[in-house]
Amino acid sequence: MKVIPLAAESLGVRSMATYVEVGRTGILIDPGATLAPARFGLPPTEDEWQALRRANDRISAYASRSSFVFVSHYHEDHFRSDPASYAGRIVLAKDPRRMVSGKQAQRGEALWKALEGQAKVERADGAHRREADLELCVSPPLPHGVDGSPFGSIVALTIVDPAERERFVFASDLQGPASAVAAAYLIQQRPTLLYLSGPVSYLERDVGRDAIERAIDQLIRVIDATGCRVIMDHHALRDAGYAERFARLWETKRVVTAAAFLGVDVAALESRRNRAWAAVRKPPARVADSRVRMNDRTPRRFAKGGSRID
Repeated sequence: MKVIPLAAESLGVRSMATYVEVGRTGILIDPGATLAPARFGLPPTEDEWQALRRANDRISAYASRSSFVFVSHYHEDHFRSDPASYAGRIVLAKDPRRMVSGKQAQRGEALWKALEGQAKVERADGAHRREADLELCVSPPLPHGVDGSPFGSIVALTIVDPAERERFVFASDLQGPASAVAAAYLIQQRPTLLYLSGPVSYLERDVGRDAIERAIDQLIRVIDATGCRVIMDHHALRDAGYAERFARLWETKRVVTAAAFLGVDVAALESRRNRAWAAVRKPPARVADSRVRMNDRTPRRFAKGGSRID
């Protein structure tokens, strides 16, 4: 089994886009990426725009190699709205009418409509598929963060390689996991490699220190119960002090960032944005409140808003 993170906070953008290959079957997971429209009251830097362009190119290249596309939920850093990325493929996507509300539901419905006649779209929630080379198992809806989260739910994907006895679990925005229910599900899946969002410590003033510590404790519990290796990125790398804040996890020697998993230097550009702008004489005027989406074209020079936790 090959697991290749394509875009992530440790690679300079908001994303968890990943490509997995088992035998001759390729799966593109959460093929979206964005930039935070404003962080520290500042717009994206030129380095961030360049990272987004590189991420866009990687996702497009690996989309062409994929038989399946998986979408865990409808925050815009986790999917593309451009049908070209899905055309001719089997798309396993979160049911936009089940435990989804607000803008996520609208985006999900719009994506499903756009893919009519372009791709074979199936509701992912609780799905199970057996292919020649692998098995695909999807969770029921799990909390996007803590139990009862206002950000809705996500579905996690387990990819099983029977020949190599490997189990890769992609759990996107579980934020730690912050939910004990989500932690129990991860243990049940017995991953050999787990990829998930880390705790939202950059919002610790809002959510409280205890919530962050519980999320750390629960990931350690998953590691102890399964012996898995972990890629932890996304929300965790938005904290400029991530190295010290998550020392308990790094010290297990089982947890790494997406960049470290690839063997490249961490480029957590969003968390350094204030320092990057401090190095220039004057930042440009603040950009309009609109989001950068990943697609097969060069993105226009604007970034889009949304939740701080997307």
